Amino acid sequence: MFGVRAKFLSILLVIFLSVVALSLNIIYLVGDGMSFNQLLLASILEGRVLTTMTLPYTAITTTYSYDSWVTDSAPAGTALFSGFKTLNRAIGVFPNGEPITSIFEIAKNGGYKIGLAVTCRVTHATPASVYGHVSNRDDELTLAKQLAESGTVDVVFGGGWQWFLPTANGGRRTDGMNLIELMKQKGYEYVNSIDGLKSASSDKVLGLFAASHLEPVSSRPSSQPTLDLMTTKALEILSKSGEPFMLMVEGSQIDWEAHSNDFYGVWKETVEFDNAVKVALEFAKKDGNTLVIVTGDHETGGLSLSKGGYSVNVELARKAKGTTQMFLSQYNISDKEKFVQGLKDWYGISISDAEYETLRKVSSSNLRRELARFVSEKVGFGWTTWDHTAAPVPVYAFGPGAQYFVGFMDNTDIPKLILKLTGLSTIKFPVVSAAGN
Repeated sequence: MFGVRAKFLSILLVIFLSVVALSLNIIYLVGDGMSFNQLLLASILEGRVLTTMTLPYTAITTTYSYDSWVTDSAPAGTALFSGFKTLNRAIGVFPNGEPITSIFEIAKNGGYKIGLAVTCRVTHATPASVYGHVSNRDDELTLAKQLAESGTVDVVFGGGWQWFLPTANGGRRTDGMNLIELMKQKGYEYVNSIDGLKSASSDKVLGLFAASHLEPVSSRPSSQPTLDLMTTKALEILSKSGEPFMLMVEGSQIDWEAHSNDFYGVWKETVEFDNAVKVALEFAKKDGNTLVIVTGDHETGGLSLSKGGYSVNVELARKAKGTTQMFLSQYNISDKEKFVQGLKDWYGISISDAEYETLRKVSSSNLRRELARFVSEKVGFGWTTWDHTAAPVPVYAFGPGAQYFVGFMDNTDIPKLILKLTGLSTIKFPVVSAAGN
């Protein structure tokens, strides 16, 4: 009797391991604020087709939230990672405040390894939509606690260590909790440098490389990693056990540069994101059992690729030396002579006395974006807003099941397709505590 039972259990184990081995890996890459024109701007200025554009299947998705045609990143992330609409500013909860289970939480319950790699704080709206449940996206101290206590995410790369430490340790937490120590007790290896990132060898790793967000890629110090490096390491860790995994990668700062209407910043942030897509695609081609999905959560800025006249001064744009934030760190608008010469040196543009006076009267808090819009328009790029728009965004896919990501979709359709393709839709939803509990 014992021999029969042992044989039966052995067969079950073989079946389980076979199912796990055949389970589909998912690499889900999100360009925050990225739509067609952000990609095409970067492609034009690079003078090449971006890797993202080479993925064989393409769809178009709407991005509206539960309460607005114009979403913010919190409900957009919730829609992309759970399949449900919610209110602007809400993360991982229904409009009535009840928690929504994300596909990453479902996958974790189904035996998957989970990872995220971002250039913002790991408690910011998009990464938090992987694991978090709050009615207000600004409640990042609660989100940090949820990340630490849930254990949903095995590999966490990004910024924001201040949200994990008490004030006594240089952090922002007033509850006295040291969440980094808590995660170390739960078996996470903690790293905070590029050397630490490269040498990390544990199955669970927490990497926080800045007190808040990482610096923009245009001016990022060598002490902070690039998105492609974090993506490479995350894939190395998540894939080494042979268990299935889901990895979310976000090009976090495309959105912020678009909010500032800075064409140079959008260009460079989109290229960094595309470099991460290249890493994902190369992994998927070698692996043969990995689905790569690339999309944006919404469009930002209402970017247009001409201001009229059937032209854009591409050659002039390519010669730009940096973002307007970088420019203003070196040139003070009150010093007219140096400021005017600086614009010629950095962007190859001239400024009239009237234009200079208009910029000089702008408040210091708004000068960066007003100057960025001015510079963009001088080279031929236009913007309609400092905020998000309701424009649709592209979806690109490669790998098993990629053929289903075609046509006109809604952002909530993407996670539903992922659940069907992975077979995780039959997994029982895990119990998730309400926000703040």
